[in-house]
Amino acid sequence: MTSAVPSDGSTQPRDRAASVRFGRHEPAAHVLVHVSDTHLLAGGAALGGRYDVEANLDATLAAIERTGVRPDALVFTGDLTDLGEPDAYRRLRDAVEPVADRLGAPVVWVAGNHDERDAMRVGLFGGPPTQEPLTGVWDLAGLRLIALDSTVPGWHHGEIDARQRDWLREILAEPAPHGTILAMHHPPLPSHVPFFDILELRDQDALAETIAGTDVRGILAGHLHYSTSGTFAGIPVSVASATCYTMNLQRPPQAVNGMDAGQAFQLVHVYDEVITHTVVPVVEAPTGEYFSAEWVADMARLSPQERLEAFSRKR
Repeated sequence: MTSAVPSDGSTQPRDRAASVRFGRHEPAAHVLVHVSDTHLLAGGAALGGRYDVEANLDATLAAIERTGVRPDALVFTGDLTDLGEPDAYRRLRDAVEPVADRLGAPVVWVAGNHDERDAMRVGLFGGPPTQEPLTGVWDLAGLRLIALDSTVPGWHHGEIDARQRDWLREILAEPAPHGTILAMHHPPLPSHVPFFDILELRDQDALAETIAGTDVRGILAGHLHYSTSGTFAGIPVSVASATCYTMNLQRPPQAVNGMDAGQAFQLVHVYDEVITHTVVPVVEAPTGEYFSAEWVADMARLSPQERLEAFSRKR
């Protein structure tokens, strides 16, 4: 199995000491930004002649920076381009890499069914134009992130083939200090939208057997163009919405179609005992200023009991 990136891409721990602890949990040990389904086109063309996918990506990246988060990685779970065009990959790198550099975070590119392995390998990794799966392993200060390639060349449904499962099994044979997160495009979850079943991840039982009893703590995926979550083989699965367009789930399942609204990304907070996935809408709207920096500083100076009196007691 040929990895798309070096397997020794380790990073140093992030300094999260500045986070204020008001409750029982210590600040998250790791934070990931999870983005999916950008669907860029060559020349900056609109997707379907309708969706300005580059403007939507730019809005997403701006929203990520506004969070103030210094993530351990930016994870893009597939359908990076719509047609696998070399210029679309170049435009994607030109948009994302400056933001990643400012955040000091590596970018994890995951292949989706709309991507083409050869063009993606050249355009994003500077490698040879082969049809080998695009996989990789990152050591994020003890948290292991593994990118899987669920694409099937020439098709839109997904599969993690036997060679890739064997490769994954070898890696997972040795646990990571903070566990492992898998990133892939096709989620191993059912969809209530009927036609998505045609394009689902196949051979899910074989993948479940591969990761059973390992240190895998979560699975990140995309593909559906709406946010959802569930469990697979007892492991939490979180599906990020899309940045290009999202599915209008207000319609009956048989009539679900895309809309230029509801774009979002997710913040993944990895604690010692739990992982949370927070959906962040990509929108700028008037916002209250009740919890200012001064308010937070005032609360930090109080004792736990004083904070309860100041903020929890009903007036």
